[in-house]
Amino acid sequence: MYQNNIYNKPEIKQRGKLKTSKIMNQKISFDKKIERKPFWITTKKPINEHVLNLKKLIRKNKLHTVCEEASCPNLGECFSNGTATFMILGDICTRRCPFCDVAHGKPKKPDINEPDNLANIINKMELKYIVITSVDRDDLIDRGASHFLRCIQKIRQKCNETKIEILVPDFRSKVDSALGILEKSPPDVFNHNLESIPRLYKQIRPGANYHASLMLIKKFKERNKNVLTKSGLMVGLGEELNEVMQVLVDLKRHNCDMVTIGQYLQPSRYHLPVKRYVHPDEFKELANYAEKLGFINVASAPMVRSSYHADMQVFSI
Repeated sequence: MYQNNIYNKPEIKQRGKLKTSKIMNQKISFDKKIERKPFWITTKKPINEHVLNLKKLIRKNKLHTVCEEASCPNLGECFSNGTATFMILGDICTRRCPFCDVAHGKPKKPDINEPDNLANIINKMELKYIVITSVDRDDLIDRGASHFLRCIQKIRQKCNETKIEILVPDFRSKVDSALGILEKSPPDVFNHNLESIPRLYKQIRPGANYHASLMLIKKFKERNKNVLTKSGLMVGLGEELNEVMQVLVDLKRHNCDMVTIGQYLQPSRYHLPVKRYVHPDEFKELANYAEKLGFINVASAPMVRSSYHADMQVFSI
């Protein structure tokens, strides 16, 4: 009864055990301490006054960043450089992915002022490159595609020199209609993360479909041939190196131009545990393999995240 009551209240966020206990393998112990990380797993730039000021500015404009909501380890570095990945459509996700620290629950209605607020803060910060992502909104008929479109249009109006990357959900069962909406004002980069190998999908991305995600990237590129496409992967969750290589092959065959590969880090003891800390040499091996496949830009290293140094990836092409 308690969990049902919580789910029915949009203002309540389900985090940690409340979010993941229903879908996690019961053999996983929540009492197990997170293992000490190897020396090559490091975060940069501690929280400083500039970071705090940026957080205040974001709060003032009633916006969210995935950097904070997903507990990204690179937050200090990115915020110190004046960059952020904005998360639209609220901060409550309709799915319970056990690798992710974003809260689950019943989302509020989309904020009609969010596109204007987003454009205003980008203009004030004079950002040349921004990433817009969102929570999954399976409760919306178009899965949030029209809200993405309005955000893009407002940014184009107020900040016409700003490059826009969108990191979208899978638009479950509404891919064609969602792509039709985004086609009205496409971004400069279209990003959708596969996250992992197909063998682990039921465990890592419940509610998602590996082949549907591949088709989303392929179909977008077919409709928008001049827009760069991108995807991201996590490693360290039980996959084999050859399985990751096969995902890279699949991505290239489905019109993906750029790829990021990074180490999965367990946000809390209530999330999927790290099975292995992948050595930097293996990240280099994956990068070399991806480059040989023909990806025009590859970012593969332990601390890489999907939108980490996203501007540098694009401007280096």
